Amino acid sequence: MAQTPRYRFAPSPTGYFHVGGARTALYNWILALQSNGVFVLRIEDTDDSRNNPQWTQGILDALAWLGIDNKDSHFEGPFFQSANAALHVESAEKLFAQGAAYYCDLSSEDIQKRAKELGKQGYDGYSRDRGLGPGEGRVLRFRVPEGATIVQDQVRGSVEFDNSTIEDFVLLRGNGSPVFLLANVVDDITQGITHVVRAEEHLPNAPKQQMIWRALGHEPPNWAHVPVLVNEQRKKLSKRRDKVAVEQYREEGILSAAMKNYLMTLGWAPTGDSEIVPFEKITAEFDLSSVNHSPAFFDIVKLHSFNADYIRAMPVDEFIRECEPWLVGAKAPWQAQDYDAKVFAEIAPLVQTRVQLLQDVPNMVDFLFCDLPTIDDAAFAKA
Repeated sequence: MAQTPRYRFAPSPTGYFHVGGARTALYNWILALQSNGVFVLRIEDTDDSRNNPQWTQGILDALAWLGIDNKDSHFEGPFFQSANAALHVESAEKLFAQGAAYYCDLSSEDIQKRAKELGKQGYDGYSRDRGLGPGEGRVLRFRVPEGATIVQDQVRGSVEFDNSTIEDFVLLRGNGSPVFLLANVVDDITQGITHVVRAEEHLPNAPKQQMIWRALGHEPPNWAHVPVLVNEQRKKLSKRRDKVAVEQYREEGILSAAMKNYLMTLGWAPTGDSEIVPFEKITAEFDLSSVNHSPAFFDIVKLHSFNADYIRAMPVDEFIRECEPWLVGAKAPWQAQDYDAKVFAEIAPLVQTRVQLLQDVPNMVDFLFCDLPTIDDAAFAKA
């Protein structure tokens, strides 16, 4: 019997949910739906210094808003990487026992000193044959084999890495905690992941992870590394520099359908002349092999245009419902008793033709519900 395809999305709860992560999540979700497979959500929460429950909830809320439904039969999770820590260490010990890994007692200063003396960069394999066992401050390193590692990628084809350019990488830190590379592979194996679809920035990790997969006795998954999103300067979108949080766009009044449609057209195009297409058509047509290899420009102006098109196309009753968060409650610029739903319903068809973001609706209709400023006749006369 054919194996059920199992995709995974594995974000870290260390900040606002990124639009690039949202696109990767949609890719995995659509591929799971297409194949009648499974979408696994794994929260990689092993960085105690940066993890925050707020960010975890933000991921869950954003995925739900994008239609990645945790009640759907194709959805599994969320799983938390920290719960698997013991198995990560156990797997590292297995690699050591079979000779695929070894302990090293060199500090970062020692490594830098040797590199300078040898005229090389990085770690030179000094501890490979010293026969060290576990000890305080010692890291566990993977013994990179000679030759080459070929990563078969569904987007980039066959990518070959010369193993001589990959230094023996760390599996366990000096305090005994597992690093990302190891934890990621062990969790993928444990959860039966068959397909890993992620951003191209992780491609350099693929040969290392593939080595770990095989050393643990498993064939690696199907890889796919998709291009990153870039800003106007064609630099990778940055949380520190660019507006990247899904929640920000949601708060401005970007519709879920518009965001999904726009993200899916970044680096890929559906058939036909229009980029504005139903999500069902995207789900039916999406194909990793037709994803562009080049970085995709995240154009906020174009996203706003997509949103305007979706606003124009929706029934007026639906438009009114979507506007409600900005018309009643904390977001409204007027007192609750001053708002008249019947009055807004009368003007809504006109507003619908002119607005791009739902957050702009109150400014277009505030004259109907806000008290007009009073004019001091004496002051006016002096003006």
